[in-house]
Amino acid sequence: MNSENPNGRSLTALRAFAIELAMAAREETLHREARTSVEDKGEDGKFDPVTEADRAAEAAMRALITERFPDHGVCGEEFADKTATSRFKWSLDPIDGTRSYMCSLPSWTTLIALLDEGEPVLGVIDAPRLDETYVGSNGEAAILVAGKQSSLRTSGCKRIDEARFSTTDPFLFESSPEQIQEVIRAVRVTRYGHDGYAYARLAAGTIDLVIESALKPHDYNALIPVVRAAGGHIGDWLGGSNFDTGDVIAAASRELYDEAVALLADA
Repeated sequence: MNSENPNGRSLTALRAFAIELAMAAREETLHREARTSVEDKGEDGKFDPVTEADRAAEAAMRALITERFPDHGVCGEEFADKTATSRFKWSLDPIDGTRSYMCSLPSWTTLIALLDEGEPVLGVIDAPRLDETYVGSNGEAAILVAGKQSSLRTSGCKRIDEARFSTTDPFLFESSPEQIQEVIRAVRVTRYGHDGYAYARLAAGTIDLVIESALKPHDYNALIPVVRAAGGHIGDWLGGSNFDTGDVIAAASRELYDEAVALLADA
């Protein structure tokens, strides 16, 4: 990505704006958490919750983008895409982990990414209830806690038998149950239920491996810059970087990623 966009704004300014978007989303999500109404937008009998907070947070972020960058596109989970007239587009997931949100568990996040000609170049994983904001862009990753910033770095774990593994839920592997069981047998410890927050903790060095399936672009766009900027590797299940299938592996090192790819291929 060039250092300046068509409006003369640097990536540093866009990073600050992305954090501003996260704070605007917090204004809509935090006060609704204990009392929000839940709807089921699922199909084929699969429960897929959405709340008024999801819609309010995405609307608030969209309004800010339209006000400040009217030429930028927007794609989000809850509303129709807005076409860009520049090369930039924002990807928004107002509440990633709606099941956790509706249960008042603290690990739900807001995911925000800036795409430059389709490539995620800036990512924010915001955990409002924990007051943690993870940001990655241009090879630099940081966490902001209570206004204080610290750099992020993965653990560098290279061996799957030493890895701390997380996946949101085994149901993501309904079409390939044996593959996830192979991973669980291979790793040191497995934790469930963290959605986008698991990738944030991978960037922070406390989780080493995340494997998920059937994700949508708003689920993974923000994760890519954060993991990469923290020194991790994120790609697809085949060893490449085609995320179109939604099959994602994030690892603390390239060596660990390659070992996970090989394990899934052999399962």
